[in-house]
Amino acid sequence: MARRKLTAEEMVAKVAKMKATKAANKAKALETLGLSTTRTKMKKTRKTRVMTEEQKAAAVERLAKARASKGPSQNKMIDEHVRNLPDDNPLSLVNVRSWIKDNKEMLQSIKSFKVSKDSKERAKYIQIETYVSNLDAYLRSGVYLDFFYGSQMQNKIQHRVTAMAYYKDGTPKRTVGYWYPDVGLYTQEMQYED
Repeated sequence: MARRKLTAEEMVAKVAKMKATKAANKAKALETLGLSTTRTKMKKTRKTRVMTEEQKAAAVERLAKARASKGPSQNKMIDEHVRNLPDDNPLSLVNVRSWIKDNKEMLQSIKSFKVSKDSKERAKYIQIETYVSNLDAYLRSGVYLDFFYGSQMQNKIQHRVTAMAYYKDGTPKRTVGYWYPDVGLYTQEMQYED
């Protein structure tokens, strides 16, 4: 048996009845859960203030005064040793922050290397990611963990010996590439002479 097509008035009445039934069932369910069935009014957003030129000038002046009284940034999260380094030092705060920025940009550009099938590409991504985390750790702790420095890791860290070690006969133990207080940088030629 074929259904009779509803008229426009019957369709409107049916939709209204469905909406009323749905609202009643929702209110009943909320009531059984112990929740409120009435909705609270939403807070209206504030309109932006319209300021005259004098008010703007006064606001700018107040803001400048507040900034001046605040003083320069103290960088309390940065290790004191790193904070006190001069800007021309290779491991200064300014240089390390620029290296972090450069290498984070590099990581974004080679993001696909992270899941690459080529092991060299994955290794490159991991190397840069580790370098960035080591630089962050240096800023927090003041201990430089990497063997290289620079924006492209182009420079090698030189080790400095602070406490000498000696053989039993009294001659100092030395390693090529280390800086010693008595001879400076110990090179391969110096080792051949010894």
